[in-house]
Amino acid sequence: MFSSVAHLARANPFNAPHLQLVHDGLAGPRSSPAGPPGPPRRSRNLAAAAVEEYSCEYGSMKFYALCGFGGVLSCGLTHTAVVPLDLVKCRMQVDPQKYKGIFNGFSVTLKEDGVRGLAKGWAPTFIGYSMQGLCKFGFYEVFKVLYSNMLGEENAYLWRTSLYLAASASAEFFADIALAPMEAAKVRIQTQPGYANTLRDAAPKMYKEEGLKAFYKGVAPLWMRQIPYTMMKFACFERTVEALYKFVVPKPRSECSKPEQLVVTFVAGYIAGVFCAIVSHPADSVVSVLNKEKGSSASQVLQRLGFKGVWKGLFARIIMIGTLTALQWFIYDSVKVYFRLPRPPPPEMPESLKKKLGLTQ
Repeated sequence: MFSSVAHLARANPFNAPHLQLVHDGLAGPRSSPAGPPGPPRRSRNLAAAAVEEYSCEYGSMKFYALCGFGGVLSCGLTHTAVVPLDLVKCRMQVDPQKYKGIFNGFSVTLKEDGVRGLAKGWAPTFIGYSMQGLCKFGFYEVFKVLYSNMLGEENAYLWRTSLYLAASASAEFFADIALAPMEAAKVRIQTQPGYANTLRDAAPKMYKEEGLKAFYKGVAPLWMRQIPYTMMKFACFERTVEALYKFVVPKPRSECSKPEQLVVTFVAGYIAGVFCAIVSHPADSVVSVLNKEKGSSASQVLQRLGFKGVWKGLFARIIMIGTLTALQWFIYDSVKVYFRLPRPPPPEMPESLKKKLGLTQ
C-alpha cells in the first residue's frame, strides 16, 4: 500500500513543489505551446530547485516516517508537560464532590500528595500519547494523500474539508488502539488513591484483575472522544491556516519567514484546540469514570452522569487542550522545518477548475 501511495503522491494536488511554485506565481503552464524553449526550461529548472530544497519527496516512506516522528514529539512531550492539569481534571470528573474546581483541585492534591503527587501518571501518559502521535500524524499524511488521489485534483480541492475530516478520522481510529492501554493505566493511577503509584505497579495489577479487557474496555469511548476531537483538530487547523493567510496575514505565505509561518501555525492550532475541547469533552468525562470503575459500561456511566455531569471540568480542559493543540502543531511544523520536509501552502484552485468555472481568460 505504501509504495502505491508514494507513487500516487507525485500527482497529488497537495504536492508541495508544484503548489509552492503556483503560489509564488512562478509555475508555467502544464503543457507549453510550440515556440522558444526558454520559458518552459526556466520553470523546469525552478521546479528542480524547489525539489532540491527538501530532504525527501512528498509522499515517500521517509516523509511519512519523519511525520510520524514529529507526531511522537508533539503529542508525547506536550501531554506529559500538562500531566498535573490532566490529573486535576480527571479527579474533578470522577469525584466532583471532593474536587470542586480547578484551583480547589490543585489545593486538595497538594495537601494530600505533595508536589510529587501532581506528576502521577506521567509514564503511561508519555508512552501512550507518543504512540498515539506516531499514528495520528503519520497516518493522517498517508490517508490525506490516499484520499486526495482517489478524489482527483479538482474534487480534492472542492471537497478538501471533507478530505481532512476523513483522513484524520481514519488515522485516529488506529491511534486510539495504540493509546488505550496506557490511557487506562493512567486514569487508574491518577483517580484511585492507593491503587498504584507507577505504571510498573498498575499494569500487572490490572491484568491480574480483569485480563486484557482492563486495557481495552475504554477503546470505544476513546473513539467517541478522540475521533471527533481529531477531526476538528485537523480540519479546523487546515482551514484556519488558509483563512489566516487569506484575510489576516498582510503578505503571501511565500514571503513569510519560517518563524512567521510557525507563529501562524501556533495561532491556528490554539483556535482549533478550543473547538476540539468542547466537541470531545462529554466523551472524555465518560472515559475518566469508566476507567476508574470495574464492570461499568459507557452507556451506564453516561446515564448516571447526565447532561450536567459530562461537562464538569470543561474550563480546565479548554485551557489544557487549547495550549496542547497549539504546541503540538508548532512542534510538528518545527520538525518539518528542521528536517526540511515538504510543507505545502494552502491549496490553490487547479487551473482546469478555474477554466470550467470561467475564472480565467
